[in-house]
Amino acid sequence: MDSIFHEKQEGSLCAQHCLNNLLQGEYFTPVDLSSIAHQLDEEERMRMAEGGMASEEYRTFLQQPSGNMDDSGFFSIQVISNALSVWGLELILFNSREYQSLMINPINEKAFICNYKEHWFTIRKLGQQCRACTLCEDCKLLKMGILIYV
Repeated sequence: MDSIFHEKQEGSLCAQHCLNNLLQGEYFTPVDLSSIAHQLDEEERMRMAEGGMASEEYRTFLQQPSGNMDDSGFFSIQVISNALSVWGLELILFNSREYQSLMINPINEKAFICNYKEHWFTIRKLGQQCRACTLCEDCKLLKMGILIYV
């Protein structure tokens, strides 16, 4: 690999930077992720409406803010998952059986998307090393720390 793409985080857009650093290019904008979040919100609204639009549960749901994004620029795991699906990539949750079998030999994995204190970051294999990308100072980790599996 000739060079490593590292998008510096602006504001609270860690999901955008996490995805772009994972994919090694400027593939997602805040507008792209907001669009995915709004689509998910609409799908959730339609599912909730199936229980009856006059129900108290539906009215309460409509009064709540989006669970897929907030005003600070934070995006949910569902938004990240849907964004990755555009590229044919799939998130495997750490508490799933599939993940447990992958962790027998994690060196074979190409990347991990992690969340620490509501901050998304990527650990990605680049060449023979794994690099932690898009980490903030609050994480007490290096911004481009090298993780070498022995």
